[in-house]
Amino acid sequence: MVYARSVIEYRFGPDDLGRVRFAISPLFELASSRQVLRDPARHSIHEPWAKAAAERVADLDLALLDAVIPEGPYLPDFVTPPPERPRARLAAELPRVRATDPARIALELGWAYPGRRPPPAARILLSDPETGLKRLTAVMAAYWERALDPWWDRVCGLLEADIAYRGARLAEGGPPAAFGDLHGDVEWRDGVLDVNRAYEASVDLGGRGLLLLPAVFAWPRVWAMTDPPWQPTLVYAPRGVGLLWERPQRPADALAELLGRRRAQVLAELAVPQTTQELAARLQASAGGVSEHLGVLRRAGLIAGRRDGRSVIYERTRTGDDLAGV
Repeated sequence: MVYARSVIEYRFGPDDLGRVRFAISPLFELASSRQVLRDPARHSIHEPWAKAAAERVADLDLALLDAVIPEGPYLPDFVTPPPERPRARLAAELPRVRATDPARIALELGWAYPGRRPPPAARILLSDPETGLKRLTAVMAAYWERALDPWWDRVCGLLEADIAYRGARLAEGGPPAAFGDLHGDVEWRDGVLDVNRAYEASVDLGGRGLLLLPAVFAWPRVWAMTDPPWQPTLVYAPRGVGLLWERPQRPADALAELLGRRRAQVLAELAVPQTTQELAARLQASAGGVSEHLGVLRRAGLIAGRRDGRSVIYERTRTGDDLAGV
């Protein structure tokens, strides 16, 4: 017997491919990381981060945060509003959470807890929304400082690398190239992007385009957004997420003989894009020394740097990848 698949269909019109865009959402990373931390066994790829982060947040009262980030596939939009800018910053996003309309809070908490009352910690959001939102954003900021900020440069490097990769693939090879390796539940066919789901929906993009939002802590799921306030959106884990938390790599002896051991370590580490400061921390080396090695590797064409705000994120070029594979 053959069973039909249930899918969400994103139907592309003539203008929609040109309106595919990318964004990074620190709020989505915050919320989904909390789900990971509550159940690390289901997100084994993040185990090294979860172990360290759990210790760092152990003395925080996270009852209110947990109440608005329930288990399951639904995250209230007032906690994770769609990013308004391609490279959103947490400091700019928290005021948006704090400004949520009380009616929206009540509606979305009802969706999060159908047929039952929200947990006691969340009820202040219903009885005194202004105070509740202030408390919520304060605990979100505290959680971020402990659990995410120490690793954010590394996370951002990986997200930016995926955006650069998919943007190039879309320009060079069109939708099959950009979407082909996005997730096992995602498939491109004849102007339609299918997302395998337990239910069916058909979304005509109608010139709105599609938002692609890579998120480290989305792994292993892909999230399909179809309803306001989100435009049609896919949230997916970026390429290389499995390497994100690896310990510093020991380069091959031949590579160390060719480049010198420290320079070879730097090249090996850039399997995941990182800043100078991130590399220095992982290699337990001075930022000045690492910067000197990066300059040599860049001039040799083995790595490239791209600016992200005040930081420069380095990643291996194709030549660097080939050399690091010796």
